[in-house]
Amino acid sequence: MDNAKSANDTLYAGTPGVNLFFIEAFRSTGDPSFLKDARAGADHLLGTLANENESGLYVGIAGTGFALTETFKATGDSKYRQGALGCARLLGARAKKAGKGIEWNDTTDIIAGGAGIGLFLLYVARELNEPAFRDLAIEDGNRLIELGQSENNGIKWRMSPGFARLMPNFSHGTAGIAYFLATLYQETRKREFLDAALAGAKYLQAVARTDGDICLIFHNEPEGKDLYYLGWCHGPVGTARLFYQLYKVTGERTWMDWVKRSARGIMQSGIPEKQTPGFWNNVSQCCGSAGVAEFFLSLHRVTGDRTYADFSKRVAAQLLAKATRDREGMRWIQAEHRVKPELLIAQTGYMQGAAGIGMLLLHLDSLQRGKKATINFPDSPFD
Repeated sequence: MDNAKSANDTLYAGTPGVNLFFIEAFRSTGDPSFLKDARAGADHLLGTLANENESGLYVGIAGTGFALTETFKATGDSKYRQGALGCARLLGARAKKAGKGIEWNDTTDIIAGGAGIGLFLLYVARELNEPAFRDLAIEDGNRLIELGQSENNGIKWRMSPGFARLMPNFSHGTAGIAYFLATLYQETRKREFLDAALAGAKYLQAVARTDGDICLIFHNEPEGKDLYYLGWCHGPVGTARLFYQLYKVTGERTWMDWVKRSARGIMQSGIPEKQTPGFWNNVSQCCGSAGVAEFFLSLHRVTGDRTYADFSKRVAAQLLAKATRDREGMRWIQAEHRVKPELLIAQTGYMQGAAGIGMLLLHLDSLQRGKKATINFPDSPFD
């Protein structure tokens, strides 16, 4: 490694996400070298658990626990199971009583806060048959309900009390928190969690742009109401996850209609052939092409509609055309940040970089071979 300082151990940009790509590559190809690489990455994570101060899913110990659980499932090696349980127990020890529940920090969101941590706790309770962690998630959900703010006959959530902008979409806002609460209802059948999730969705419906039978929701208030992202973080790729989860837990077709409106908003935007203010020179899972293509691939899988598969392939073709190819392989030089278009780098992570792009390509290959992806993230309803 040329610059050790550029390495990190977050699911968002570092070792855990790369690990997941290696596991999926092993299952897809049968090449044992990929599993060997996954073991090496997981061993590194085991050795650095004590140094991880953050608790979140995409930034913190919850993301590490997710990667270790998937490594255990791929290898059967109990040390990875114990490592994953160690992450969950550490979250239990770090939880602080707050209001009507618990919290780990003042952040509510999917990336670093209560919603993402809660999804990991539900995941580990289910995947490792450890129901005590579901009880922690319930307390987490109680606190998040308490933090909601009434608006438009619904509920919205701030990322944190000290952050001026309110972002309504998935990674930092209402859609992600409501998604966790809907998932909590799915696991517990406690009606208060569904009611709060539905209230979050009602707020999103009230503020959505719906002309042309689409669904696009602005980036932030107060100053970003005319900016529409298209990806996972602040766009329909992420927010449609809430609508699909509500369709799953209620059986009401109207929520599937909102998923399709979200997809239509992307398809009518002109991408991938053109960029938009909310879809810039980024090809990754979080903000760009890989996340969009993954979403449409998932929609094809759950609906059987070839239109979605065709659009996914179109976006993937644009992504491949942007790759830099040389003796070292393929990499993508991109702008992670919309407001820093001049900062162009090749990244290796899952949400930003080659691991997430590679995962998409494996999933496209699986589609062509009639196979199914094997790793499903805690924040994805498309199982």
